[in-house]
Amino acid sequence: MGCGSCSTGGGCAPSGCKSNGSCLTGGCQKMEVYDWLSNLDMPSNYKPFEVIEVKFKGARKEFYLNTDNIYLEIGELIAVEGSTGGYDIGHVSLTGELVRMQMKRRKTPMDQVTRKVYRKATEADVDKWKLAKDLEWETMHKARTLALDLRLSMKISDVDYQGDKTKATFFYTAEGRVDFRELIKKMAETFRIRIEMRQIGMRQEAGRLGGIGSCGRELCCSTWLTNFKTVSTAAARYQNLSLNTLKLAGQCGKLKCCLNYELDTYLDALKDIPDRVESLQTEIGTARHQKTDIFKKLMWFSYPNQEDWIPLKVDRVKEIMAMNKKGQKPVNLKDEAVELATTVFVEKIPDYENVVGQDSLTRLDDKPRNKNTKNNRNKTNAPNRSERGVKPGQPAVKAGQPAVKPGQPNAKGGQPGVKPGQPAQKAAQTNQKSAENRRNPEVKKATEAVKTEDGEVVKAPSASRNNRSRNNRRRNKPTDKPKNEEN
Repeated sequence: MGCGSCSTGGGCAPSGCKSNGSCLTGGCQKMEVYDWLSNLDMPSNYKPFEVIEVKFKGARKEFYLNTDNIYLEIGELIAVEGSTGGYDIGHVSLTGELVRMQMKRRKTPMDQVTRKVYRKATEADVDKWKLAKDLEWETMHKARTLALDLRLSMKISDVDYQGDKTKATFFYTAEGRVDFRELIKKMAETFRIRIEMRQIGMRQEAGRLGGIGSCGRELCCSTWLTNFKTVSTAAARYQNLSLNTLKLAGQCGKLKCCLNYELDTYLDALKDIPDRVESLQTEIGTARHQKTDIFKKLMWFSYPNQEDWIPLKVDRVKEIMAMNKKGQKPVNLKDEAVELATTVFVEKIPDYENVVGQDSLTRLDDKPRNKNTKNNRNKTNAPNRSERGVKPGQPAVKAGQPAVKPGQPNAKGGQPGVKPGQPAQKAAQTNQKSAENRRNPEVKKATEAVKTEDGEVVKAPSASRNNRSRNNRRRNKPTDKPKNEEN
């Protein structure tokens, strides 16, 4: 870009994106013209065109006479004659024969180009120019304060200092005429420079300040748009847009300039669409117009108290309108719409495969399984305490039935809960104590058996570790002791 070759080293700051020369939309060099003739060899007797084009702040471009025939390249900083005396600093934007074409396009005769090019900008000129540019922000805010004190209905939007720091141009917006004579006197006393006031429109103000539009790109007026055409709400009506001022207005407060970009295409498409079609008369009733697709040449109608919309071609709508004028009515519009719907609104199934390996997009949305599920499953598959020692193939104990009946030998051949060799009386006392422990609320153990689909007991009542050790101690004590002594 042109900013990369500036003699200032840092380059100029773009008016739109403020990316300091690295933007890709051309915001640094608005209205830039590429010199396609720069690599061509000119004839030996060719005399270069003596007028060059110079660019200043805010996309301001002017023509200057290069009477001394100084060799200049695009992007260089030069010192030129000021508008009211002194000198100004600007960038060379165009040289050679293309300047002659630009003057012809802008209808600028050769007689009107009177100001001259002084020299290439020296280091002292660049330093002074930078100091002048650094004062613009502070000067603008001070000028706004002075305007508020005088109660003037105007907004000062930008300030442009001349390169020699002897003159400043104030750009402002206002709805009507403003008497700012007293304001100019106060600003001249405050800043000690020559003052020039220039009124601009809202769109010009947005172009000078720059910004990002609702489309996510730089404003057109701050990058490439130079001439502003009038925009009306009729452009939105032709494009079937909702007349919402918040959506149709840009940052300047006016209607968006992009409403005119596709307006010609819509006007060409609307030539074949009949105007003022409110309803069609049929034998079963009146069908009212709902919407129109101007590019597919389709119009939708619906009968009262029916939710279905009937699509018709534009040519058929014109035929029905002609029939209604003659007093004729078609039978029903639905018969024609069915054939149209099967030919136009057929949904095509894409013939591509999932490139991500047929993975489900919601595979990460599944809730994590409970960690205790695996442990419970292991406990479920574990053999029951009452089933320990049961041979494979032997039927399991039914749910709700005690693991071993009182007086029945256990799996090892003895009584339940009693070591082999103990008498049955002691076994009965042990079973009675076990029942008392179950009724005790302090003992925490499962009291219900889990029954599977096959009717097997998969989880038998089990006591805690402390309760089991207490029961074992009780079993070893003599049975002739009373219960209060045992406790």
